[in-house]
Amino acid sequence: MNDDPVTITLTHDQALVLSDWLYEAMMKSDRLGSIITDRAVWSPIYTITGALDTTLPELFAADYADRLAAARARLLVLLGPGDASIEEAPEP
Repeated sequence: MNDDPVTITLTHDQALVLSDWLYEAMMKSDRLGSIITDRAVWSPIYTITGALDTTLPELFAADYADRLAAARARLLVLLGPGDASIEEAPEP
């Protein structure tokens, strides 16, 4: 058994967008619950979510929605053209 930590590096924009997606999927819908059939998978999901929540002060900023929209826009530019149906941000 190897319990050495694994480091995952995200840009700030990636972390912000991922944090929002995880929140939406975990707290506001049952999206993750409907696709995760292995209960052990929740352990890393909770760890990632907790790490994001404690390192992103803008989660509590008054202009959070604007910051999130700007981060999404920058990431979409980096991704380049793609399927427009999957590029749209979910409705709040």
